Amino acid sequence: MKMSYRVGGLLAAIVCLTNPVFAKDASTAAASASTKESTKDSAQARALDSAMTPGEGQKRLAAMIGTFNVAIRTWVDPSQPPIESSATSVGAWVLGERYVQMMLAGDLQGQPFNGIGYIGFDNVGKQYQSTWMDSGSTGMTWYKGGFDAGGKSATMKASVPDALTGKPTPVELRVKMNDDGSHVTELWGHGLGKKMFKMMELRYTRSK
Repeated sequence: MKMSYRVGGLLAAIVCLTNPVFAKDASTAAASASTKESTKDSAQARALDSAMTPGEGQKRLAAMIGTFNVAIRTWVDPSQPPIESSATSVGAWVLGERYVQMMLAGDLQGQPFNGIGYIGFDNVGKQYQSTWMDSGSTGMTWYKGGFDAGGKSATMKASVPDALTGKPTPVELRVKMNDDGSHVTELWGHGLGKKMFKMMELRYTRSK
């Protein structure tokens, strides 16, 4: 009995493989499965390539490459005149022109002031991201946002812990770009009050 089952199964397999109709159906099914798998692999490859390849979003940052003289104005109290200082900033492409690195060195109230920042465009999330750290704090600030349609101004938002309460408080980085790469960056926050005001202004003038 077992032998007859085996023989029957073998005969059925032979019939399927030798019968033109069965053979065609099997071939079509295999080809369809192969096409679907190939299409899936191709879609994944395109998605990964798009995610990692610099494009128009990164090109908008090209104006920030170079050396700039920076005039800094800082407000502790918005009702009082700002504290003025100066610095030099160098912007350079890093990691294959995917991000702009900004190195700033200057003084603030007679004391050395240094900062490091990075800005880039997330191809997948479709937004700009920036991080900043400096010698005036011990925490990194992470901003997210985007440029307007003309690519001349951007607003990026973040949340930082309040120095007095430790609770999160919103801050904004507002950027205005000129054609030659000179730009103005404003830091807006609540400071010691409840109303958001301009806490710092950095005017970047290209020197190289």
